[in-house]
Amino acid sequence: MPRISAATIGEHRAQTQDRILQAVSRLSRVQGIDAISMTDVAHEAGITRTVLYNYYPDKAALLLAFTERVTHYFIEAYTAQLPPSASPSERLRAFVRLQLAGLVAHPHPGAAGLSASLGPDAYQQLADHVAPMQRILVEILDSGAASADFHLQDVEATARMIMAVIGAEREPLISGRVSVEAAEEIVSGFVLRALGSAS
Repeated sequence: MPRISAATIGEHRAQTQDRILQAVSRLSRVQGIDAISMTDVAHEAGITRTVLYNYYPDKAALLLAFTERVTHYFIEAYTAQLPPSASPSERLRAFVRLQLAGLVAHPHPGAAGLSASLGPDAYQQLADHVAPMQRILVEILDSGAASADFHLQDVEATARMIMAVIGAEREPLISGRVSVEAAEEIVSGFVLRALGSAS
């Protein structure tokens, strides 16, 4: 097993956690998150299963940590890509594009599949971890409604429907039948027309 050099135990733990989560990311692109085992992750990270279980006691805990990291990266990327002056339509397009790119970068089953795999308690925790992304979408819709760029009746319901439309491209993207760029045009065009946007 490769040694990890670190000045402190805290740094050592952080480096090991990073290697573990990077291993999950690589494996998710090859076999999908639902098919990954703890043994797969330990092997990919170059550690023993005992070490892995010291950090994450089960697959649910591992996926929760991974989801939290992906959510953090999404928010950073979304913030970095958009100037403060971006219109609601531009912000919505960026949100859709990053969500679709995330489906390709970190393939995973839909909500029903994850619920069956993780169980209801862990699935609810997973939903709580991705809530910040949902809040970004709600803020985009709120700003679009306030500026009259978007016409909608229920912001929360509209946000759920947009996420469902994005999710509908999961299988075509993962299978390679459609590119992120093509899916972004399809999804953004559909959603913006539904919102009555001229953009």
